[in-house]
Amino acid sequence: MIPLASSALVLEFGREQELQLLALLVSAAALLILAGPLRIPYPILLVLGGLLLGFGPGVPKLTMPPELVLVGILPPLLYVQAYFTGLRELRQNIRPISLLAVGLVGLTTVGVAVVAHAITDLGWAESFVLGAVVSPTDPIAATAIGKRLGVPRRLIDIVEGESLVNDGTALVLLRTAIVAAVAGSFAPWDAAGSLVLNVVGGIAVGLAVGYVIRRVRRPLDNPPLEVTIAFLTGYFAFLPASALGVSGVLAVVTAGVYMGWYTPELTTVQTRLQARGFWEIVTFLLNVLLFGLVGLQLRPILDGLSGRAGWALVSDAVVIVLAVIALRIIWVFPATYVPRWLFPGIRERDPAPPWRHPAFIAWNGMRGAVTIAAALLVPLETDTGAPFAGRDLIVFFAFAVVLATLVVQGLSLPLAIRWLRLEADESAAESEEAHARVMAAEAALHRLDELVAEGRVLDDSAQRLRGQYRFRIDRFSARSDPDGDGKIERRSIKYQRVRRELLEAERDAVVGLRNAGEISDEVMRRIEGDLDLEVSRLDS
Repeated sequence: MIPLASSALVLEFGREQELQLLALLVSAAALLILAGPLRIPYPILLVLGGLLLGFGPGVPKLTMPPELVLVGILPPLLYVQAYFTGLRELRQNIRPISLLAVGLVGLTTVGVAVVAHAITDLGWAESFVLGAVVSPTDPIAATAIGKRLGVPRRLIDIVEGESLVNDGTALVLLRTAIVAAVAGSFAPWDAAGSLVLNVVGGIAVGLAVGYVIRRVRRPLDNPPLEVTIAFLTGYFAFLPASALGVSGVLAVVTAGVYMGWYTPELTTVQTRLQARGFWEIVTFLLNVLLFGLVGLQLRPILDGLSGRAGWALVSDAVVIVLAVIALRIIWVFPATYVPRWLFPGIRERDPAPPWRHPAFIAWNGMRGAVTIAAALLVPLETDTGAPFAGRDLIVFFAFAVVLATLVVQGLSLPLAIRWLRLEADESAAESEEAHARVMAAEAALHRLDELVAEGRVLDDSAQRLRGQYRFRIDRFSARSDPDGDGKIERRSIKYQRVRRELLEAERDAVVGLRNAGEISDEVMRRIEGDLDLEVSRLDS
């Protein structure tokens, strides 16, 4: 028997528990495998699978500690999302992102509080706690579906940018509401000052941490160490911000955006190659853990509500879910068009989009693990030692909102995208990429001329390199030309096809030498890595 201890719980793992854990892991792997053929985003499938497994015979009750999400998992997820969010896109969409991440969060908090107070026995303070809990969105399922079905890039940028900021806004409002509920009083001016302090302080801590990390990483040339520091940067920003009483979420987001801008000047080729694979796998695993745990939460949540009528709970949950969805729809359309009607300058810089665009954003109100973690953060007792009124009910309604929005909105989103006839603006993105590649090739030719003038390049080498770069310029110039005949691109595709077959022949030969015992595994992997890099270069 293997004892596993932590500050929160002690688990004794015997044969039965080991088999239960194996069954959970096999089930999770099976759901992830099915997500591809079923064309369902894996977060939705994991939540549904966890929900069913949670009521299975012999499955232990698993309660998700909120600290596991907010301190253990959320910082690296927020950091990598902010890191890969372009500063240009944030600046271009600062108005819609702010209206969603601040205005809509505030409206959802107030609107859900009014509805919950009207239909349940929750007091005003507890109702505001519920409103803050269910206000932040989770973009993972939405962006996965949107990218697969070809939604305009700007809409994806807005949805992702909203989720970056609204976690911080919602958690700040939640903290204010909990203080009011626990203390039994509410001071509006104190709350407003606390909100401003949390936001400004979180951004300041994020900038400070980003600057320090940037200075620390500048002299380093150790890819594993640099990737490790990048992974820990989310914690380096979150923990001191939380200790200072300001928004840790905004600190992480700020540090991520800051490092995303400056990292290209700090890293080597090897560091960038290793970091891409690392972040892709870590992000996937953390999301799998989060959404799998969310699905397993319903059973312990229901156990806390054993004394309440089932149908009354369900009907109240349905009303609250409908309120959450309706409030987003009510907000998005005026927030899209009213600023343009009121301010001609906005209308000239950013003309009004077709109604289909705000309709897509309005239907992207899916909630995730942050909502469950926020609900579990609600304390058990008030300052007087009395139980926190309605805590179990708040947790149940939060789970209902997460489950309903993920399943209903998530599964219906592909149909909504097709009905709205949204199409990705691929031509603009391809044109931008082609322009960048042409400019890069021209810079390389300019540098080549300098090296030739310095006598550092042989004539035949210079001629061969010029031919490669000029072909690249011709290829990408033709790709960005809508009137081109596509002849150069077809030549390039044929070359790539032949080159792939030749590289695969090289790889088979190297593996054969390993199998015959003529070379070691280390030599095989080193050559295989070089061949893989050449294959990856064929698409550029």
